[in-house]
Amino acid sequence: MGPRSDRRARILLINPNSLEATTAMMVAIAASAAGDGFDFIGATATRAPAMIVTPDALGAAAPEVEQIARAHRDSCDGIIVSAFGNPGLAGIKAAMSLPAVGLGEASMLAAAETGRRFGVATTTPLLKTKIDALPEALGLRSRYTGSRFAEGDPQELMREPARLREALAAAVEVCIAQDGAEAVIIGGGPLGEAARELQPMFTVPIIAPIPSAVGRIIRLVADRAGN
Repeated sequence: MGPRSDRRARILLINPNSLEATTAMMVAIAASAAGDGFDFIGATATRAPAMIVTPDALGAAAPEVEQIARAHRDSCDGIIVSAFGNPGLAGIKAAMSLPAVGLGEASMLAAAETGRRFGVATTTPLLKTKIDALPEALGLRSRYTGSRFAEGDPQELMREPARLREALAAAVEVCIAQDGAEAVIIGGGPLGEAARELQPMFTVPIIAPIPSAVGRIIRLVADRAGN
């Protein structure tokens, strides 16, 4: 059963990181990308680190993400897992009929549209293996040019927006100039604001993961409402 026509559709945005300020930032970006007709409800993990930067933390986040989704399943029309590694997304899809998307999934599907070759620029080199596995799972390996990483500690970069933007821009440039990427994803929910700021600096599309996820969840919710 889809969203009722007499109310705005409610989308649950789950932040698998434990920083409330990050959740607020991501909800604001999502609301701006969606326009009228959708309400975004943020939910923040409490057992995760402030920023997931390791494979162990990514894996450990999945059960809490699934728990948050179950707790809200009767009060929302769709779910966004707002982390690039999509923790908990597979479990949510398996357990619920609600439309659900993850940032990594949605942004790679968007980046590969029209046959483009795409890369990922982000801040978390310890997650390289996890990031590089996503295109394979989505059937996009032939389009994927690889991942490049901003120089500097991920959490320190987050505290210095100008430095973060500069470091990510350098990684984007490598994706384009050395790897041949025709679109570059900024890989991470906490990097949402930086992704918006980077687009004017490049002629190739810079794919922001939160708007990509919003576009995908809106289509899925609409499709479900039409059934």
